[in-house]
Amino acid sequence: MEKLNPFHLAIPVTDIEESKRFYHNLLGAKIGRFSDTWIDFDFFGHQLVCHLSPASISETSNPVDQEDVPIPHYGVVLDWNEFEAIIKQLEEKKINFIIKPTIRFKGEVGEQAIVFLRDPSGNAIEFKSFRNMDNLFKAE
Repeated sequence: MEKLNPFHLAIPVTDIEESKRFYHNLLGAKIGRFSDTWIDFDFFGHQLVCHLSPASISETSNPVDQEDVPIPHYGVVLDWNEFEAIIKQLEEKKINFIIKPTIRFKGEVGEQAIVFLRDPSGNAIEFKSFRNMDNLFKAE
């Protein structure tokens, strides 16, 4: 697989301190630059910026493999062992999953483990891992 460049994503949050506790204390993201209205995190090597926004997050969903996948959402693709380790940590911390850890597309090219949760501001986050990482973008 080619080297991936870090991705930059900015999301709205309703409370900077609550976001800091969630992303840093719970998920282990390193804190970067910050102000009273935004905070940078190293989210698995990617730049995640939480911007203070009083607006509510609107959402729809899309049915995928018999689950209602929240839209919008963002996440990270981990190797299988990393995925299992983070799921164990989240379960130990009694995280409420909006889609519990499951295997999607079992036996198919895109077989993957997935889990969805929400941050304190309601942003949907997906963690996933492909059984075979070479199939990340493979169609068939």
